[in-house]
Amino acid sequence: MPSPAELAWLIPVLPLAGACLVGLGLISFNRTVNRLRKPVALLLISCVGAAAVLSYAVLAQQLAGAGPTEVLFNWASAGSFNLQMGFRVDALAAVMLALVTTIAVLVMVYSDGYMAHDKGYVRFFTYLALFSSSMLGLVISPNLLEIYVFWELVGMCSYLLVGFWYDRDGAANAAQKAFVVNRVGDFGLLLGILGLFWATGSFGFEEIGTRLQEAVAGGSVSNTVAVILCLLVFMGPMAKSAQFPLHVWLPDAMEGPTPISALIHAATMVAAGVFLVARLQPVYVPFPAVQTVIAVIGTITLFLGASIALTQMDLKKGLAYSTVSQLGYMMLAMGCGAPVAGMFHLVTHAFFKAMLFLGSGSVIHAMEEVVGHEPVLAQDMRLMGGLRRWMPITSTTFLIGCIAIAGIPPLAGFWSKDEILGQAFNTYPLLWAMGFITAGMTAFYMFRLYFLTFEGEFRGTDKTVQAQLMAAAGKSSGDHDAGHGQHASHPHESGWQMAMPLAVLAVPSVLIGLLGTPWNSRFAQLLDPEEAVHMASHFSWGEFLPLAGASVAISVVGITISALAYALHKLDLASAVAGRFPALNAFLANKWYLDDINDKLFVQGSRKLARSVLEVDSKVVDGVVNLTGLVTLGSGEGLKYFETGRAQFYALIVFGGVIALVVLFGALG
Repeated sequence: MPSPAELAWLIPVLPLAGACLVGLGLISFNRTVNRLRKPVALLLISCVGAAAVLSYAVLAQQLAGAGPTEVLFNWASAGSFNLQMGFRVDALAAVMLALVTTIAVLVMVYSDGYMAHDKGYVRFFTYLALFSSSMLGLVISPNLLEIYVFWELVGMCSYLLVGFWYDRDGAANAAQKAFVVNRVGDFGLLLGILGLFWATGSFGFEEIGTRLQEAVAGGSVSNTVAVILCLLVFMGPMAKSAQFPLHVWLPDAMEGPTPISALIHAATMVAAGVFLVARLQPVYVPFPAVQTVIAVIGTITLFLGASIALTQMDLKKGLAYSTVSQLGYMMLAMGCGAPVAGMFHLVTHAFFKAMLFLGSGSVIHAMEEVVGHEPVLAQDMRLMGGLRRWMPITSTTFLIGCIAIAGIPPLAGFWSKDEILGQAFNTYPLLWAMGFITAGMTAFYMFRLYFLTFEGEFRGTDKTVQAQLMAAAGKSSGDHDAGHGQHASHPHESGWQMAMPLAVLAVPSVLIGLLGTPWNSRFAQLLDPEEAVHMASHFSWGEFLPLAGASVAISVVGITISALAYALHKLDLASAVAGRFPALNAFLANKWYLDDINDKLFVQGSRKLARSVLEVDSKVVDGVVNLTGLVTLGSGEGLKYFETGRAQFYALIVFGGVIALVVLFGALG
């Protein structure tokens, strides 16, 4: 009987089969299939659920000590060249398979409640299954070329899901922005893959690392060229994992349905970049310059995301910038040569951030009962407050997520983030300082989100604030009221389909960090036993306690300031900070002006270039063509008078031509 690892190819195939079946049904029998909402959902959840069961079996096999399994076949060949495809299962892939399938199943169950009344319910579930298949295929890819194929499929699914409500301008624009920005990174990734193949003759991870070192040592490839190729490949993860300056698409992608934010933009797709950098450690580690660039970009990203989140009033966008910041922490770990720490934070963050996003979806779903289906109102925290009394499950799980991401022990975020900060302290002390300060900012803005949403008095029925928000968005509050009729007086807790995934995700958000305690890291034992031995043998309470204590202390300071300002109302930050430093407040509120800079340089710049090209086309190219036509027309009009049809006239012209040539040659001679 085949082992689970040998059947791993079924993990992406099962969701793909379900998506193809339903997709063909939508194309062929649209109305009939759209009426079969629950059977379709059950089918697709079962397909992803079966993939999850097989993933757990693969993970259990790896936990039992099984080695890597790689199955390859020749996909294309020409002479001595063979291009191989297949699948690869090792500890890293097993962890990602279990993570992706778990989050996918929970999100699909949640979506049954969240999207219950949406006319595109069946299409949404089909996209979810297709995305899950693409992401799972990426995880088990054995080489860079196959990863690139699934990388683009994941990007396509992201485009479809972000722009799911394509009739909304915001969603359509966000999907286009995500598509364009990711294509910039993917272009660099493709160039890097082709360049590495040129330098090494291989697409395999370990082979590229070994052969690239040999090529540099032998002089056939310079160190500079090798570094450039590595950084080109890194452009793909920069875009996919929302690293500065290619992070700008992720906050706008919140225009898609909230389950997508939880699945793609918190737990799985954005993690693909971090996963690829972990896969490429054999390539990156021999080049310290590459590692330094990755660490610096990660540090800039973690600080940028946290600083912008300080001023956000949109609940989902606040969480989105938090995700950008946490992805920066993961990249910092990769740049410090600590892929185990980065992957551990990826796993812990996936659980509590997916829970936070699903919790925000529960809040938005409830707020729509009060303010109507208007994102400007349903997602703005200025209209929330006091929701804890009506939404106990959502508020409790959201609080657990805030404590976890703030880095308070013994919840998951403390262990993974503290491990990254410890590695950074030993490798790049200056970058550690930035990560340390950001830890305090993270605690502050996350509890700011919690207090504004769940504590205090409910503000959702304040018509004055509603009108101000609608006016700021350029919309009419009168039209909104007329279009949505009667609203509830206060929100209500979501149904079991939405509450159950929150409760399930709360468990790993609390406990899973205990698998990565630095004195006995079971997570490190799974991914890299040598690293686990090194961590255990070099662990010192004298080093751990001061760093961990400082990390917890700055988080407590952030939580305290947030509580004083937004729960107890003892501190007026609007006067203390925004009033005294209006330029800084505007800088953060306008997201470091990066969107404005991109618009000025790239959007307006490309339009100006296009207009210049259009002028050249119309005046130069069209001018030459039109002039040619006029010359032809004019010469034809003139020559027609010489076409008399009389032989004597033609003989006279020939004679005149001969005389002219004789005179010309005579003058030249």
